[in-house]
This record gives sequence, C-alpha cells and structure tokens, in this order.
Amino acid sequence: MSRLVIIIAALRIGTLGAQSVESFVGADMIVFNATITTQSLAIPRASAVAVKRGRIYAVGTDAEILGLKDNNTRLIDARGRRLIPGLMDAHVHVLNEKNYNYEVKWEGVPTLKYALQMLSEQAKRTPQGQWVKVIGGWSPYQFSERRHPTIEELKKAVPDRPFIVQYAYNEAFLNESAMKALGVGTSRFPTFPGTVFEKDSQGRYTGIVRANTFTFVTLESMVPLPSYEEQVNGLVYIINNLNRFGVTSVIDAGAAQGYADGHAPLQELIRQNRLNVRFRFIDLQFGGSSSAFVDAEINAITQRSPVSPGENLIPSVAHGHEYEGTGEMLRLALHDHENFDLPAIVIDRDSMLQYIREDVTKLVKRRIPFRMHISYNENITPFLDALEQVNAQTPLDGLRWSIEHAETITPENIERVKRLGGGIALDDKMALHGDAFIKTYSREKALRTPALRRLVESGIPLAMTSDGFRAGPINPWIGISWTVSGKSVSGSEVLAKDNRLTREEALKLWTTGAAWFGGRENDTGKIEPGYLADFTLLSADYFTVPEDQIKNISSVLTVVDGRVVFGKAEYSDLSPKLPEVIPAWSPIKYFGDYYSPK
Repeated sequence: MSRLVIIIAALRIGTLGAQSVESFVGADMIVFNATITTQSLAIPRASAVAVKRGRIYAVGTDAEILGLKDNNTRLIDARGRRLIPGLMDAHVHVLNEKNYNYEVKWEGVPTLKYALQMLSEQAKRTPQGQWVKVIGGWSPYQFSERRHPTIEELKKAVPDRPFIVQYAYNEAFLNESAMKALGVGTSRFPTFPGTVFEKDSQGRYTGIVRANTFTFVTLESMVPLPSYEEQVNGLVYIINNLNRFGVTSVIDAGAAQGYADGHAPLQELIRQNRLNVRFRFIDLQFGGSSSAFVDAEINAITQRSPVSPGENLIPSVAHGHEYEGTGEMLRLALHDHENFDLPAIVIDRDSMLQYIREDVTKLVKRRIPFRMHISYNENITPFLDALEQVNAQTPLDGLRWSIEHAETITPENIERVKRLGGGIALDDKMALHGDAFIKTYSREKALRTPALRRLVESGIPLAMTSDGFRAGPINPWIGISWTVSGKSVSGSEVLAKDNRLTREEALKLWTTGAAWFGGRENDTGKIEPGYLADFTLLSADYFTVPEDQIKNISSVLTVVDGRVVFGKAEYSDLSPKLPEVIPAWSPIKYFGDYYSPK
C-alpha cells in the first residue's frame, strides 16, 4: 500500500513538472548585452532586464535573463550600450505647446548664421495669413556668434510675412506687419507691468519688446492658431521629441488652459494609443480675477471636472494621466518671473504673507498638493514665513509641496524647506542663461547659483528639470552637462568646481529624485524588479564620454510601459511610425524639432 502511494505521488509530481514546463510563460521583452545603470543598491550591476506587463520582473546577467524567454518574447540586443532608467522631467509645459507645428525650432542650433537661414527658408513656404515664429528654447549664447540677431537681419530673412522671434520670457523681436497685427502703440497691445517697447531716436518703435511672462503668453494667443487636428499632430511630435532624449515621464507644470478642456488633445492621443510618455500634471485654473486661481482650481476638481489628487485617469497604464495638484502660480501678484537679464523682481512682503496664508490654507484643508514658482531668495523667505504660519494653524501633515526654480535659495532656507517636508524642483536655466546672470549679478555669484552641492548634501527631495519649452530646451542632457562640467552652452564656466555634481548625482536628479515629485519614488527611477518598465539605451556611454560630449547624448531606444516608443539607427524598425506632419508647410516637417547636423 505504501509503495502504491509513493508511485502515485511520483507520477503526480512528474505530471505537475510537465504542466509547469508546458505552461511556462516568458517575458514580454528582454534587453540583453547591455551595460545597465540600475541605481539599485541590491543589484548594482547587470547586463540584461526582463519585462512583463509593463513592469520589470527580472534583472541580472545575460544567461540568467535569457532563460526567461519564450517564443513570444521580443529580444533586443543592446550591443554593449549603456542602459539607464527613463528620465523624468518634473517641470515642463507640454500642454502650452499648441503652436508647436507652427514654430521654427532653434534648440541646439550652433550658429546664428544657420538660424537666420532657417527663417529665410521658412518664410518662402509660409502661406499668406500665417506668421514665421521662433518661440523660446534657445539662447544667444549657444551661437558661435554669441549674440542676438539684429532686427535688420530678421527683416532681411523674413521680408514679407509677420514674424516673432522670442527669447525665453525676456525679449521678442517683431517686424512692422507683426506690430500692426498686435496693435503695438494701441490699447490692444497687452500692458502688463514691466513691458517696455524700444523706440529709436525719432520715437519710432524698433520692434524689440522686453517684458515678463504674462506679456508673451498673451501675445501667443493673438497670432494665428493651429486647428485642433494640428494641435493633436503636434503633441505626437512633442512626445516623440521627449522620447528622443530618453524622457519617459513628465509632470506638466501648468498650462494656460487647464483641466479638463485643455487636455482634449491629450485625450485624443490616449484614444489613438499614442500617449508614449507617462503624463502627470499640475493644474492651473484661471479664475475671474488674478486672485481667484486657488478657488477656481478647487471648483474645477471638485465640481466641474471631479478628480482626486493622485488619481490616474488611464487605469490601464500606471500613472498614465495623473493629477498631482495645483500651481506653479497661485496668484499673479506673487509671480517673480526669472529674467536673468534684469535684477530680481521682489514681491511685496505683506502681500506674500497674506495671500499665501489665505490660499495655501484652503489647499491644505482639501489635501491638494501644490507648487510655488519662486526664483529668488528674497521672495522665498517671506513665502516660508507664511508657510510656517499656515503649518502652525493647519498642519501640512505630509502634504507634498515644492518650490519651483529657487535659483538663489540660501542654505538657511534650504533647511526650512526640509523641516516643512517640501522639495525643490530646480531647472537648468543657468546652462542656457548663465552668461546673462553673470552680466547682471557677477561671475562670483553665478558660480554659486544654484547651491547644487549644498542642495544635494542636504537630503532634501530634489529634482532637475527643463522648464521647457520657453525658458529652456527640453533636452535634459544640456542641463546634465552643465551640472557636471560647470559650463554653460557658450562654454563659459558658470559653476564652481566644488559646486558641481558627479555624473551619478546628476542622473539621479532626473530619475529617483524626480520621482518624489509625483509621489512615485517606490516604482520609478530604477532598473529593479517591480519598477515600471521605463528605460533608455543611450547613443554614447554617459559615464565614460568626455564632459564636453555629454550634451550631445540622446536615445537610440526608449521604452515606456514595456513598449518601444522610440528607436533610431539599428533600432529604427522598432519605432512606432509617426503620422505625416501637418500642415504641409510646418517647419517641423523640414527642420525637425531639434537641431541635427546634416
């Protein structure tokens, strides 16, 4: 009897073993023969990664991971390339790019001569009724000529179409037909404080306007706008451009048109299965007055378009379209801009104290995370004074909040932010505009702006961001290069040697550091089992290339949610096919959306 039991048991074990082999289900994707930066202390080195259902489920050697394949597994040979976690831009303005397909992109262009040639070519194909436009993302210091174009050069390049060439949120160049269309010199032209229209010795407008954010945002709404179809098409190309640099996740930091109406093009991409980036968003609602933003936000997310903080609006994709709170502007009166060509705008202290107490108390009571745009320490101090008063009366109690930009924050205020449980989302403006900062404030101050070494060593939640597409380019490698080399796009030293970061530290600000700002530090930013399957293969090895080549790095393969969303060179066949650019005269069709040497 006992022998029969043993035989039956043995047969059952054999049957289960056969079923196990027969029912083995392998990885959806395996990338092997890679040099992987895992950022995981438990798995510091690996050469292969396996993906299942949009998450990483195994990391190890080629032999270990290739044993997890079946007949349906997509195998990708990395050919020894560096593989890193997907980059997360924790402060970018994607949804403000409605005019993307109408704009000539000067991002990365090395010479002013070629930039003007681009305008000249585009002017010939731009139809009557449309404008030739360059809107932000570039700097005169990136050009070998180290200067702005002159208004005469621009008029020669664009002789018979209205044009606007905008430098960050600092300055714009307009010709006569553009000035007439915008109503320069009349009540139709926006007159926000700080707007100065240059005149020549005879009192005539030169076409050069210097102003702050609100003027330029308004101007953009006054020029011909793309159709809804063109906006959706442009959004496809925006996301493809992000993927090109290895960006797999963004936090949209506020758009001129808020949720939910302003997200219609995004919803269209979701329906088309073209949302190839995880899209978290900070919402900004414009109320009936400049002081009603917070009330308008509360109304929007509780009544008009109900959504909860942290709620994912695409349940099929983790963190696919997720509400992360409000900001970065709580009131017009508290916005200090970030124009390094001019001295800091200092906000009235009493206004800061009153408005922050009023507005933030409402947000804390409703547990709505918030962000506050403050560039200068003179304004950070009263903001923190007010926030400490709020916390004493209505405890923050772990609510996530952050200061955005914070270029000149002092060590004392860094510690105050830390005590209040906040984070700091820096940006890479100094890479693009550091030379201007030197002219305005001095080289000595620039070398310590921001206090990178102090910020990293403080242990505060910290991210580096692009603040694209106006204030800077969306290419993260420009900023990474600056933090490591200390050099701006002109090649000038703008960071002291003891205020720079190691390559490991710089990368973390775009991965594990950025994850905190979306509340996703437990599943984003590492190549580790259980983490999201978001990663990129690089065009060059970030950890070994010379410092002056870091800025030239891009992706050859980008994976989001376990799907290939971008590929070039030997991986181009894996890349999703892009739709034809519309309209047919779009500058994107002819020049692309980031400079590539021919």
